[in-house]
Amino acid sequence: MRKRLSVIGLGLLLSSLAMPLFAGPKGETGPSGNVIKIGVFEPMTGANAAGGAMEVEGIRLANELNPSITVGGKTYKVELVVADNKSDKVEAANAVQRLIDRDKVTLLLGSWGSSLAMAGGEVAKEAKIPVIGLSCTNPLVTAGNDYYFRVCFTDPFQGTVMANYAYNDVGARSAVIVREVSNDYSVGLAKFFSDTFKQRTGDSGSILGTVDYNTGDQDFSAQLTAISSLKPDVIFAPGNYTESALIMKQARELGITIPVLGGDTWETPEFIDVGKERVEGAVFSTFFAAEHAANRAAETFLKEYRARYNNKDPAAVTVLGYDGYLLALDAIKRAGSVEAGKIREALAKTAGFVGAAGTVTLDANGDATKSAFIKTVQNGKFVFKTIVNP
Repeated sequence: MRKRLSVIGLGLLLSSLAMPLFAGPKGETGPSGNVIKIGVFEPMTGANAAGGAMEVEGIRLANELNPSITVGGKTYKVELVVADNKSDKVEAANAVQRLIDRDKVTLLLGSWGSSLAMAGGEVAKEAKIPVIGLSCTNPLVTAGNDYYFRVCFTDPFQGTVMANYAYNDVGARSAVIVREVSNDYSVGLAKFFSDTFKQRTGDSGSILGTVDYNTGDQDFSAQLTAISSLKPDVIFAPGNYTESALIMKQARELGITIPVLGGDTWETPEFIDVGKERVEGAVFSTFFAAEHAANRAAETFLKEYRARYNNKDPAAVTVLGYDGYLLALDAIKRAGSVEAGKIREALAKTAGFVGAAGTVTLDANGDATKSAFIKTVQNGKFVFKTIVNP
């Protein structure tokens, strides 16, 4: 009997340890207690895991520096609840549903990968929970969704920037597009590049061809053989960092020396780890450059980040994660409320918010107008080349 009682006692102890750390009356958390929960849905595993980890890194730093908020004279602890969307659209929707139904989050941040953002965004819209996107650049993320906002520029601007770079800096008058056809980000960015490039050249045939591949592919010999036969001046290959690095690596091994351009997803250590010296000279657009820390918010971020990470410079999406969290707190303060609906209204009115990656003013679609930074891979590092203002 004594042994049985001890087992029951252990069970009660474990149950008490499993309760929320900041439980309010009757075990409640969230706005009704003394905790505001911000949900984070990011790919922590799967093909996009490196990107998700970098965004969460910035969110956690911002939360560490700003762990509480006072609204209406009451101070709330801000608790992050991170859900892994596993780099999968269905899992992204499920992750958002769990964060809303089980964790009772007031607001959401995420996700790396526009396809994942769109999948989760539909669930958030149905539940009327506002979301702040960090690096999800496809226009469809916010289109028709009054509850989705973002702190990054969009692909129409990014595509224009890279098409202009190809035309002006590379001197290209012909191009081939390489698309990750299962990735909405890649397909959308490829279209915007193509449209602008044709306009700049004045030649509807300046895009010599488009070759496709699927997420997770490893062998690109067929696509590269086709590209080699077309002999373009430049290759535009927006896609996930792993596949993009493999494409460039295999191209160089086949003797294809055509300049290769890409988008913001390339700025991960994995891009260089996979491609090694074969990705030297790759050029891409991104959201931030430490060399252009333009305000006090950027200086504070860099100081705190470098202190924690051995004086290392952050990835651009890490800075966007930091800014997304701070914009969330700013909106809550401006709303003067912890109600999701009022926070959404405050987000929609965002103007002149000074973040580490630049000033954010949201348009009628919930999109930010931001500058783009051009970087290249040089001696195994990402090196700033220039800045392009909208």
